Amino acid sequence: MSVLLLAEHDNGKLSPATARLVAAASQLGLVDLLVVAEEPAAIAEAASTLSNVRKVLVAKGPETADSLASTLERCAKSYQFVSANASTVGKDVIPRLAAKLDIQPVTDIVAIAAPNRFTRPIYAGNALETVTDPQPLHLLTFRASAFRPVAAGAAAPVETLDNSVTSVARLLAAHRTESDIPDLSTAQIVIGGGVSVGSAAGFQLIEKLGKTLGAAVGATRAAVDAGYAPNDWQIGQTGKIIAPDLYIAIGISGALQHLAGIQGAKKIFAINTDPEAPLMKLADVALVGDLFEIIPQLIAELEKLGVTKPTG
Repeated sequence: MSVLLLAEHDNGKLSPATARLVAAASQLGLVDLLVVAEEPAAIAEAASTLSNVRKVLVAKGPETADSLASTLERCAKSYQFVSANASTVGKDVIPRLAAKLDIQPVTDIVAIAAPNRFTRPIYAGNALETVTDPQPLHLLTFRASAFRPVAAGAAAPVETLDNSVTSVARLLAAHRTESDIPDLSTAQIVIGGGVSVGSAAGFQLIEKLGKTLGAAVGATRAAVDAGYAPNDWQIGQTGKIIAPDLYIAIGISGALQHLAGIQGAKKIFAINTDPEAPLMKLADVALVGDLFEIIPQLIAELEKLGVTKPTG
């Protein structure tokens, strides 16, 4: 069986999430990676190095949702599976493609039980369901954080497609947050702050700990809504889904919407003044105390130990 996977990329670079998506897709069959971009050369070169990729298909063209769906539609007849990331792009493109092909998609997959049986979260992540997809063509989105990335070092061939699709949409502007910290969705260590941090100035302490550990920094919805942290830091049901090796939760009580975004965390270390907070009971290690006393001490001790920063 063969799988067509839409590569995830941003700002001219292949996203680290793509290696995780390849790991998921390769459980179903041979993976062909589709790169659609205005300037695809560098992205395709990086994609060709991923293990388990049979070949990289390159289509030069607009990156809008309608054009991506049209490109996938033209390629779909040659595959049993057409897949993408369960990100903002995948959530925009796959439903459009499903409407074009009159097919029901299976979204937000976190595990593959069989070629037509998939596990996905429901009820805001409080339960998992396994669904059977009897359709001859399967349209899928994978939750990248649920899968370990494949290694690099391969050399898949690159083929250029004749892509003549046009788009009725036009990009007016792109607003980016420049940062040198790891991406939330793929980071090995994530530090999250809650509304108890109290202010944007308080989050600077969270950021300092993040830089000491080489960790990504996130926030709860309440902290984002209060203006303490930017929108792209939001973790949870309506934010980003993470699966780090270690999640350090600072001043976070543990609302269901937030817990839905951290279920993939391997270990949770929580700091809170309330020992009865839901996340404190869920954590592998819970430290009761004032974050403004504990975090500076933690940073000082880590600096003394010369902690090596992970790459993300």
